[in-house]
Amino acid sequence: MTSEAAGQTPGQGVFGGVDSHADTIHVAAIGDNGGHLADAEFATTAAGYAAALAFLDAHGHVIAIGVEGTASYGAGFTRAARSHGHRVVEVNRPDRAERRRIGKSDPIDAYAAARAAFSGRASGSPKDDTVAGIRALHNAARSAVKARTAALNQITHILFTAPESIRATYGRLKGTDRTDALARLRPAGDAVHVAVLAALRSLARRVKELTAEHTARTKVLDSEATVLNPGLRAAHGVGPDTAAQLLITAGGNPERMRTEASFAALCGAAPVPASSGRTNRHRLSRGGDRAANAALYRIALVRMSSDSRTRDYVARQTAAGRTKKEIIRLLKRAIAREMFRCLTTTVTVPGIADLRPLRQSKNITLTAAARHFGVWPATISTLERGIRRDDALAHTYRDWLKAA
Repeated sequence: MTSEAAGQTPGQGVFGGVDSHADTIHVAAIGDNGGHLADAEFATTAAGYAAALAFLDAHGHVIAIGVEGTASYGAGFTRAARSHGHRVVEVNRPDRAERRRIGKSDPIDAYAAARAAFSGRASGSPKDDTVAGIRALHNAARSAVKARTAALNQITHILFTAPESIRATYGRLKGTDRTDALARLRPAGDAVHVAVLAALRSLARRVKELTAEHTARTKVLDSEATVLNPGLRAAHGVGPDTAAQLLITAGGNPERMRTEASFAALCGAAPVPASSGRTNRHRLSRGGDRAANAALYRIALVRMSSDSRTRDYVARQTAAGRTKKEIIRLLKRAIAREMFRCLTTTVTVPGIADLRPLRQSKNITLTAAARHFGVWPATISTLERGIRRDDALAHTYRDWLKAA
């Protein structure tokens, strides 16, 4: 432990700073006059967190604690500090220019975190644990997709160089037909054929297992996201994966985001000012949560293909001379505004559970209903099952069924 006394007296305010790692955290304390008081290292255990908090409390009244990595290595300390009533703020890593100037060490980073809390540069509240389960499920589902893609690519590459008889038999098959055929293989022939067929069978079975795992994880994820925020999940173009990612980005306490502009900036969908002198312009943001930005992009693509209002908007912007990329950027900014409203306010989702029983009681087929409204039968089916939200169509559809 090191100490640099700065005339701190009991009862005065103290700001803490934490540089977090997998096995240890380094904690620094500064006074409310900005002077360094002391710093020390503690283990990332319950006892270590308690000792770290006692260390800060011993130097005075703790006003705020700046923590690096509140959602990763610093999650345990953040949870312990908040349970003891301390105010914790999220601290970003020092920028590269400052790090080159003053160097890097655990005490330096801990004091920098404390100064960030003291100056107000760090003021954002960390996420709470409400979405921890969704985050874990989402990571498992995405991991299954990545592993499945890797296995499919390996199958393709093996078939490129496989013996001619194997390539001719299985190279022409596509998608699930090829995977199913390879999973049923019984390797036979010479040593080369047996080895290649055994590898293909192993990879194909891995693909099927990962597909089943992803389907199961997505089903649970859909249920969790719907319970946590039904309005978000019911928004047009928002599927289980997209809803989960936006919930993870916002956290279980979205009130920490003060405005929809701050949420757009968090998602990298807000234009960044790039003006100088007589030049007044904005540039595309490359920062923010890129996974959330990708979620907004997917919503935009879905709405461009299936939402009439979005398609009309795209047509108007195209006529005005904007490119597809520019239109998607505008859409992402507008969608971020809508998603912020869904995340921060209670959005009432009209019930649709009565639609299918009502249609069936009238002996009306999906085809007949779709023909009446001039849409595809799949549109009515997804509306009845709650997969697609269209409040206007649901209301009109219900009135028509009652009158039929």
